[in-house]
This record gives sequence, structure tokens and C-alpha cells, in this order.
Amino acid sequence: MTPELRALVLTAAYLGFLHTLTGPDHYLPFIMMSWARKWSTARTAVITLLCALGHIAGSIVLGFLGVLLGWALQGLEGVEAVRGNWAAWLLTAFGLAYLLWGIRLVYRRRPHQHSHSHLSDADHSHRHLHTHLGEHTHVHDAESAKTVTPWVLFVIFVFGPCEPLIPLLMYPAAELDRLHVLLVAAVFGMVTTATMLGAVLLGRAGVNFLPLKKIQRYSHALAGASILLCGLAILFLEL
Repeated sequence: MTPELRALVLTAAYLGFLHTLTGPDHYLPFIMMSWARKWSTARTAVITLLCALGHIAGSIVLGFLGVLLGWALQGLEGVEAVRGNWAAWLLTAFGLAYLLWGIRLVYRRRPHQHSHSHLSDADHSHRHLHTHLGEHTHVHDAESAKTVTPWVLFVIFVFGPCEPLIPLLMYPAAELDRLHVLLVAAVFGMVTTATMLGAVLLGRAGVNFLPLKKIQRYSHALAGASILLCGLAILFLEL
């Protein structure tokens, strides 16, 4: 391995780690959704892994096309910027929708009283507390959200670009050897995926360790709010 290639590989590993760890959108949505939806460790890991692969694949394919077809770097960066903007808006919209759904669920779960009258020899009425959570339509709402949520996250992460990959790694690697592009992209992808999985699983373990039973009924609303804030931070703070 030449000194130039070694430097690129080390840079790829460093940027993959830094890019992932400094972007809370890479792990916070999965941590919060795992807590809110009570995903198992295995389910959380699989969903995170698939989203990470989708996140990386888009930029790798675009970068390879740019290298092979000789596209201008500025044009590719423009495409990545557009993809990033779409992904941020999708994440924001998803967070807002999930927040509203979570608030609605909190309201549905709120215990309330009903009065029932009984016709008998001695007419009387009584009150009891209950929620509407067990009603048929609400069960379908919960099942639908359970099925759709991972796919929504996957689509968002496919749109989301790996910003450092094309300008800082793939084009310099292409100047050395086309096969080096594959090596640099593979290192970047593996480190990014490993960092995402590590951050999500550690964060999930930390959240599950905390005494959060008192606010469990607000878990979906809090998850939606967290995802919404991630999207807004990307849009307006350029995180």
C-alpha cells in the first residue's frame, strides 16, 4: 500500500467516524424509536444496519458514476446538496407527523370517566375510568405505524448523502487507481455503519437503563419531537 493510499484509507476511517458521530440524525431517531416502539435489540440493529447501508449506497453509486463518467465535482456536490435538503425536509416532516400522532395517542390513553345508568327495581348509575386505547381502530393505527415506521426511516436515509465521501475521498482515490476508489469507499462505509450501530445500541441501552416509566405514555410524542428537532437542526443549523 502506497503512502498516498494509506493516507486516504486512514482519512476515510476518520471521516466516517466523525461524520456519523457529529450528526445526531444518524443515531437519535433509532434510539428514540426503539424506546417508543419497544423494539428488541436485534430489530433495532437490523433496522439501523439497513438504513446505514441505504445511506451509504446512494453516495457510493453517485460517486462511482462521477468517477467513471468524468462528471465535474461541482455538479456532484450540487446533487448531494439537493439530496441532503430533501432528506432533511423528509426527516422534519416525519418527525412532525409522528409527534402529532404521539400527542393524539397520549390523549387517547388519557383515563376518563363515563356514567352508565341501569334499569332495575332500584335505578342507579355508576362511573368508571377507562381509555379508548383498546378499541379496534386504535389497534389498527398502532399496527400500521409499527409496519410503516422502519420503511420511512429507510427512505429518508437513502436520500441522505454522505457529504465527505465524494469530494474528500473518491476523487482523490480515482487519481491513484480505480480499484482504490472501491477500497476507500468500503472503509468509509464500514466505519460509518459500525459507528451508527455502536451509537444506537449504546444509546438504546442507556435509555432503557433510565427510570422512564413515568413518561412512557409520552414516548411516541417525545420520539417525534426528537426527530423533528434533528430535521430542523440539519435545515437551519447545517449539522
